[in-house]
Amino acid sequence: MEKIKFEVMSKIAKTNFKTVNIKKLSKIDTISPPSVFVGSKLRYPNVNVGILSPLEKEENAWIFDAPHYWAKEDFQVGDVVKLRDNLLNSRFRSNVHSVRSKIKNKFMNIVKEIAIASKPVDMEIELKNKMYFAREKDRVLLHQGLKAPLKKAKIVSNVKVHQAVDKIINDEIKSGEGLGILYKKGFDENVLSKILSVGVMGLKKDKKMVPTRWSITATDDTLAKQILEQVREHKWVEDYGLFFGEFMGNQYLIMFFPGVWSYELFELYYPGSSWNPGTEIKASTDDEGFYGRKSYASNCVGGYYAARLPIVEYLNKIKRQASVLVIRLETPSYWAALGVWVVRESVKKALQKNMKFNSREELLEGVKKIAKIKYNFDVDYILGKSKLLKRLRTERSLREWF
Repeated sequence: MEKIKFEVMSKIAKTNFKTVNIKKLSKIDTISPPSVFVGSKLRYPNVNVGILSPLEKEENAWIFDAPHYWAKEDFQVGDVVKLRDNLLNSRFRSNVHSVRSKIKNKFMNIVKEIAIASKPVDMEIELKNKMYFAREKDRVLLHQGLKAPLKKAKIVSNVKVHQAVDKIINDEIKSGEGLGILYKKGFDENVLSKILSVGVMGLKKDKKMVPTRWSITATDDTLAKQILEQVREHKWVEDYGLFFGEFMGNQYLIMFFPGVWSYELFELYYPGSSWNPGTEIKASTDDEGFYGRKSYASNCVGGYYAARLPIVEYLNKIKRQASVLVIRLETPSYWAALGVWVVRESVKKALQKNMKFNSREELLEGVKKIAKIKYNFDVDYILGKSKLLKRLRTERSLREWF
C-alpha cells in the first residue's frame, strides 16, 4: 500500500495541470474511480451530475477517492489536495426525478453504473469545450479540481456489482433500510453515500437522485440512528473516559460520562484555519438528548453527524452507552477544507487513545491538563458553556437529594 501511495503521489508531483494546455484536451481515455457527484447549486430539483476521473489512465484510480486509505496512511492536507486537483468532473444537467423517467438517459445510466461498481471502470470521455479549474470551499464535500461539460461518455470495460448491492437496488425496500443492510455487510459510509446519491435505492415510486452533500449527511445520520437503537439498550459506561487525538490539524477531546445517551459538540476554528480567515477564534455548537434531535444541526452542520457516527459505533462495539461531550479544535494546519470525512476519520483516530478517571471532577481536571499540554488550549470557557455538563450536575444533585 505504501508503494502505491508513493507511485501515485510521485506521478502527480511531476504534473501540474494548471500549466498544461488543457484547452486542447477534449477526448480522454481514463479510469474512473467509483465516484460521482450530484450538485446542489442549481434550482432544485435540477442538478449538475458529474463523473469524476483522472485525466489519464491510472492503474490505482481508486486512490483518488479513498478517505479510509488516506487516514490509514496519514495523508496530509496537501496530499489530498494534489489528488483531488488532478480529478476531472465531466458533468451534465439533469433532474433528480429523471431516474424514474421512462425516457432512458444514457449519461444517467453510466453514472449509476460507476456509483454501484465494486471497482473502477474504464471510460472514454469527450468534452463539449475546455476545462476550467475551480477549487471550491465546502464544509461537507471533497472538492474536485477541474470541471467541464460532458459531450459523450462510454464505459469500455465490464462493470462488476456486488451481489448485495444488486439485491438492494432491485428490492422494494426503503433507502434507510437498504443503507443499514449494506452497512452490516461491511460497506463503508463513503460508498453508501454515493449509492444513495444516484437514486438507485428506495421504493420504486420514491427513487430520486440526492445531492452529494445531502447524501453524505443523510448516510451518517441514518446509520447512527439505527445503531443508537441498540446503544440506548446498553448499560452505562463504568468509568469516566477521556479520548484525544489529531489528524490533519483537527484536534479532538472526547469525554465519556456514565449516563444515558446524550451528545454535545463544540467546534472551534482558529484564525488561519480553513473556515476562519479572521483574527479571533470562532465557535459553533449543537447537541442532543436521549431521544435525539428533531431539527437539523444547523451550527455544526455535517460535522455534527460525521463525528457522532464513529462515537456510536464505538459505544455499540463495547456494548455501553454514555453522555458524550466532544471538543474539536480546527487549527491553521487544516488550511484547506476537505469535507466531513476528515471529521469522521479524526474522531476514529481519537477513539484509539484514552485515559480513565474515577469521577467527573477528575475527568474535567484531566481534560484541562491534556488540552493545555498537548494543544495549548484553555477549555474552561467551553466547559462552562456546556449544556450536557449542566444537565449532569443537576441530575447528580437530584439523585443525591433523593
